[in-house]
Amino acid sequence: MNFTLKQIATIRSPFCDLVNMPVQPKGAKEVYATIEFEKEYEEGLKDLDGFSHVYLIYHFHKVKEPKLSVVPFNDKTNTPRGVFSTRTPMHPNGLGLSVVELVKVEENIVTIKGVDILDGTPLLDIKPYIENFDKVETEVRSGWMKASLDEVSRKKSDDRFVQG
Repeated sequence: MNFTLKQIATIRSPFCDLVNMPVQPKGAKEVYATIEFEKEYEEGLKDLDGFSHVYLIYHFHKVKEPKLSVVPFNDKTNTPRGVFSTRTPMHPNGLGLSVVELVKVEENIVTIKGVDILDGTPLLDIKPYIENFDKVETEVRSGWMKASLDEVSRKKSDDRFVQG
């Protein structure tokens, strides 16, 4: 089965190169960006400004072909991992998911904060983060990442996933 997704907006960030940028929003807490929505979707932004955070669903448009085994940026052991146990851009459908702070909504422009996304990235969807629905109330396990959690805010990308 195939699906067609529409780009609804473009993310504009200070990151113009995939190399040496933060690899998770935790490493980009003070980074601002804007989302330029196509005018036809502006009406859909009504009432979004009442939320403090949003989910962004986007397409990793500048990465290599997908792989089922990868060495993630955040794995200090450099162990190959199954792609579905990682947050790398190498997943088969090339989808990215981030939770970012919503700063403001003005017409078709949304300003966000805490962004680790490449400039020009196609946005496929935006949804409000709702604590009562989205916050995990039970014990959370972080799998292999547990050993590397302290490094996430300092880690920068290299060229291992860049189209060549």
